[in-house]
Amino acid sequence: MRRKPDWLKVRFPAGPGFARIDRMHREQGLHSVCRSAACPNQGECWSSGTATFMILGDRCSRTCAFCNVGHGPAAFPDPAEPQTVAAAVAELGLRHAVITSVTRDDLEDGGAGQFNAVTTAIRARAPGCRVELLIPDLRGDHAALGRVLAAAPDVLGHNLETVPRLYAQARAGADYRRSLALLAACRELAPRIPTKSGLMLGLGEERPELLAVLADLRAAGVAMLTLGQYLQPTRGHLPVARYLPPGEFAELRDIALHLGFTRVAAGPLVRSSFHAAELYEEPAHAHS
Repeated sequence: MRRKPDWLKVRFPAGPGFARIDRMHREQGLHSVCRSAACPNQGECWSSGTATFMILGDRCSRTCAFCNVGHGPAAFPDPAEPQTVAAAVAELGLRHAVITSVTRDDLEDGGAGQFNAVTTAIRARAPGCRVELLIPDLRGDHAALGRVLAAAPDVLGHNLETVPRLYAQARAGADYRRSLALLAACRELAPRIPTKSGLMLGLGEERPELLAVLADLRAAGVAMLTLGQYLQPTRGHLPVARYLPPGEFAELRDIALHLGFTRVAAGPLVRSSFHAAELYEEPAHAHS
């Protein structure tokens, strides 16, 4: 595995906030993308009392070559999960909860009903908390998407992850145009709900390809963007082609804002839910 540069070194998780969320996950049987995806920001986010909850189990129906989440047969959605997650959000006093999931192609609605139920439960138990959803592609089912949007999340996210050329090797079972169409459908079905997408860089994408993806996202009405460095979880995953220096991320952020994205988080350690509350609350950038 390629040696990581100094700017990618992170501190070991610690602090009372981290310990509290870690204990709640273990005692309540909760899953989080923080742990399952080996997120490098787990220590910082958990120490500040922020977490992203992963619903619908911890086994994905796909085998993306970049992802550290386990895959294989998964259990039927837990009917108690919405209340369990909502209770955790309320107890932790979160102001902005991010809810994501594994991909569940085995479910007729791709898990849309569970996203709706979790959002509704959080609204009831923690009415002062914003809800941001990061959903899979639902196999392009716009009726299922409508069910998710009916719960009125504050943000609806779906990640493109990489450029179209790299989908075959990085995102088995996914389709670039299908994901773009899903994001565009959000604008049609719920124009007041802002959409968000993210890309991981360093998989071998070229600058013109990346700029084309950013243009596609803007054409689909996506307003919020995250750009982060891909990190190889294990030797069995796709290798890192290149580590982008922080200055290049800053340059890409400026380019994205010029293209019309209203909020952009870009940096080596940025992930979809990293500082999600701060990104949401950041004043929108105006463009002429």
